[in-house]
Amino acid sequence: MLDAWRMVAAKRLFDGRLPLSGMSRLRPVLADADGDCRFEVEFGVDAMGMRYVDVRAEAELPLLCQRSLERFLHPVRINQRLGLVTDESQEAALPEGVEPLLLDASGELNPAGLVEDELILAVPVVPIDPASAELEAEWPEEAEVEEKPNPFAALAALKEQKK
Repeated sequence: MLDAWRMVAAKRLFDGRLPLSGMSRLRPVLADADGDCRFEVEFGVDAMGMRYVDVRAEAELPLLCQRSLERFLHPVRINQRLGLVTDESQEAALPEGVEPLLLDASGELNPAGLVEDELILAVPVVPIDPASAELEAEWPEEAEVEEKPNPFAALAALKEQKK
């Protein structure tokens, strides 16, 4: 855990590699946990006084193609600026394209968890390997539906006779 407010004041930059096997929330959506993620987390203040953290990450996520049911590597490149806010009312002041990151007064922030969050957001809802062949299906023509007699037709005829 880091103190985000102190990291912003010091304009710190952290970089390194994180193994995919150590990402407990991301691991269930992966085909396996082989590989790692290269990342940079940079803290700073922009010209308007907005405190931010830039998250940059690159990884090849092993996913299961939902078309072929085979493992493939999904390349992910993340470059996201997060504006550090202490309450939701500050979100409106953030520039366009900057996502809010809500922190409490202590400013505790886990950089590895932040990178994992961004990777989770980068996983497609339905992973499909772009190299897999599209399946062509031929649907049978609609069979003619046999007209079945209405079981209440006899009752309707009796009702008509009584009138």
